[in-house]
This record gives sequence, structure tokens and C-alpha cells, in this order.
Amino acid sequence: MTARFGGSAGWMREPLVHFLLAGAVLFAFFAWKGAPADPSSRDITISREDRAQLALQWQRTMQRAPTDAELDSLTQTWLREEVLYREALRLGLERDDAVVRKRLANKMEYLATSIAETVQPRQETLENWLADNPQRFAQDTRYSFDQLYFAEKTAAEAAANALASGADWARLGENISLPQTAEAEAAAAVEKRFGSAFVDQLNDAAPGSRWRGPVPSGFGWHLVRLRMREAGIVPPLADIRGRVENDWRNQTLATRRDDAYQLLRSAYRVEIQK
Repeated sequence: MTARFGGSAGWMREPLVHFLLAGAVLFAFFAWKGAPADPSSRDITISREDRAQLALQWQRTMQRAPTDAELDSLTQTWLREEVLYREALRLGLERDDAVVRKRLANKMEYLATSIAETVQPRQETLENWLADNPQRFAQDTRYSFDQLYFAEKTAAEAAANALASGADWARLGENISLPQTAEAEAAAAVEKRFGSAFVDQLNDAAPGSRWRGPVPSGFGWHLVRLRMREAGIVPPLADIRGRVENDWRNQTLATRRDDAYQLLRSAYRVEIQK
């Protein structure tokens, strides 16, 4: 990383840095989304832009525009939170607070992905995404896999470490009325039994000997090893454009969150004492 970012000029030329700076401008513009408040100030201005953003967030969640009464209620809710937030800062209540720490970390991740939420992908981008990920959209994808079940995530994590050290997978796992192996099972059947998060892991995995997880399901936690994945008939992009765009966007957001963290992480010297 040193060679890549050697010198302030090189650091500023990084596209991800420009992305974060642009996100910071938007983040500050929509002050209600969490711009730092001055606890010493008694002035609060709620601009038209702030109310427009409140309305936009409502529409994204509810799939419809808010009524005037609903927008007024949203505005008053934000005002209440802002007043209480400033008073909490004035009293220093944010110090050593795990909840505040988590919320601020979440807001930094939001900053890293805010632009990607609204960007419109090109036709070529979606065509390539569909071609590279047919298993996500095929109507009759089938999977052959092994799975180990655990009631607690910590037990699954311990088993994952044991597998990495060469343990016999047949001796691991807890008893449950689920098959440890599946052969050419249809995606709909896998999702019905294990849930969508389980199927997502099968779609992301490369067939082979590697175990993945812990993966959540309605039963608990699983370690999963994909042995075969056979994609069926993939509909044309025109028929499933919305699904493809949503899938592309979700993966892009996750990638940008990780890239932003790695960039920020590279600026720290970390010592973990054990």
C-alpha cells in the first residue's frame, strides 16, 4: 500500500478517494442524515432540501410519496431527535457508548455507498452481470452440496476452524432433521428448506472442496460446501431487468463498502495483543 499511496498527490488521485469526498459533500448537504451538530448552537434550520430528502427516504421505504401530514410528522420527528441529540452532546453522553459507536460506523458505511444507490447502470453492465451470474436468475438451477448444522454461531465458527485444520467433516455438526448432503436439488426446494441466505451462499460459491459459513437459516447456522451447480434456462435481460439491476446494485454496494474500509484501514497502524 505504501508504494500505491506514496505522497499526498498520489493519494488524492485515487478514484475511491474522490468517491468518498463526493459522498462526504452529499452527506453534509443532507444534514438530517447525520452531519455533526454544534451542541453550543441553539439554531436549527430545516431547509426545503432537508424536507425533500425526508420525503425521498419515505418513498424508498414505503414505495409511495408521503402525504403533507406524514411529511410534517417526519419533520417533527427529526426535529425532536436533533434537539435531544444536541443536548446529549452537550452532556457528553456519546463518550464510551457502544450503541453510538455502532451507529457512527454504520453511517460511515452509508457514506461509502450513497452514490452507488442512485447510479444507473448501462445496458452493457447489466448484460455482463447476467452473463457472469446466470445461476442467480435461472429458473431451474440445481445444486449438489454438503452442509453441517449448528444451533449456535460460535459452534459453527469453531467447526469452521476445525475443518480448516483438516478435521473430518463427517464427525462434525449437530443432529437435526436435515440431510447433510443434497444431489441436484432445485433452487426452489433448497430455498424452501434452508432459506434465501443459504441459496445466496450457493450462488456465490465456487464448486470445490472449500467450506463456507456460518450461513444462517431458520433452524440456526450451517457450514456449506458446494460440489456442483448447474444453471438452467436464463430468461432474457428484458424480462428480468429489475431483478438483474437490483442484484448488481446490492453487490456493488457491498464491494464499495469493503473497498472504502480497506482504504481507510490502510492508514492505521494496528496492534492486536494476545
